[in-house]
Amino acid sequence: MTVSNELIDSLLANYKKPEDLIGEHGILKQLTKRLVERALEVELSEHLGHGRHEPVANPTGNTRNGKSKKTLKGEFGELPLEIPRDRHGSFEPQIIAKHQTRWNGFDDKILSLYARGMTVREIQAHLAEMYGTEVSPTLISSVTDAVIEDARAWQSRPLDTVYPVVYLDCIHVKVRDAGTVRTKAVYLALGLNLSGEKELLGLWMAQTEGAKFWLQVVTELKNRGVQDIFIACVDGLKGFPEAIETVYPKTAVQLCIVHLVRYSLNYVSWKLRKAVAADLRTIYTAATVDEAETRLDEFEAKWGADFPTIVQSWRRNWARIIPFFDYPPEIRRIIYTTNAIESVNMSLRKITKNRAAFPSDEAVLKLFYLALLNISQKWTMPLQNWKAALNRFSIMFEDRMPIR
Repeated sequence: MTVSNELIDSLLANYKKPEDLIGEHGILKQLTKRLVERALEVELSEHLGHGRHEPVANPTGNTRNGKSKKTLKGEFGELPLEIPRDRHGSFEPQIIAKHQTRWNGFDDKILSLYARGMTVREIQAHLAEMYGTEVSPTLISSVTDAVIEDARAWQSRPLDTVYPVVYLDCIHVKVRDAGTVRTKAVYLALGLNLSGEKELLGLWMAQTEGAKFWLQVVTELKNRGVQDIFIACVDGLKGFPEAIETVYPKTAVQLCIVHLVRYSLNYVSWKLRKAVAADLRTIYTAATVDEAETRLDEFEAKWGADFPTIVQSWRRNWARIIPFFDYPPEIRRIIYTTNAIESVNMSLRKITKNRAAFPSDEAVLKLFYLALLNISQKWTMPLQNWKAALNRFSIMFEDRMPIR
């Protein structure tokens, strides 16, 4: 349908300032109201089989029966409408459904603001300022609560049978629990699938961390279809290596090198950090395990007296470090760090920093689910050089690679 210039000129005959077009009583709002109400009249005529003031054409004798008033909320503010009715109450409007009080897309606007970390009060203020629409906290809660079922379905969805790499990390949040504010850990599992694409496998909340909890997590992954994980990258989470090896005995558990280096440098003054970091680098960039052990001995001889805690940490975790040396550069680059999931956690921290405490575990799940949907929309491409890494995986794990 083409709108003629003559019609537009007629509508703008008295236009003098922007408010005349987009203001509270502007042309756009008036035009929207008139068009919607006319469309409703057309729908009712179609339903009845006859127009206004025309003879009754339907076999039941159904006719018009006045109008009811409704206020529709949307980006244009609040729009009062008159909804036509029929005597039998069988008319089901399409453009504005029964019981609908918000314009299509308005709920998406609320969810988008919520997913970016805005509190209920901030969303209220934003909608009032931008659109002149008063929205109650109850309405906002009901809109956001509607995603809970989607979040639960997402958490229980089937997963791929094989993930070459799975990263696991956590973020801490404060949650009200039985009248007390407690710090809880939210754990995320991020997988790299066989296409080299990042995929969030799930999120879990725990009061405390331990082997029993991690056993529950990996068992859930197994029940959702994950039959094999080649390499699991962790940041030293207590109990996780033992738990994953119980469910996936062939999986290599790799300690995140970056986390270990950061932990080590916490004990070093700023003046010496550069030198210590350079010597640590010689350990994890070694070509073989034997060379790495030699470099660790050299590091201990040079720095052991000043920083015994660093040496003890590396030796204590050595069994979780050395799987790194079994792999070629293409795979080392992928498992060297858990940056892939740390970037996700950084985004989540940004949206939680304005919240003193969440009212419930469900509120955390709701916000994180919406935020993770936003974050994952940016993952449209596989990792760089994935083909080279996949070729290596195909050779090293030939008997475990699924037939594609």
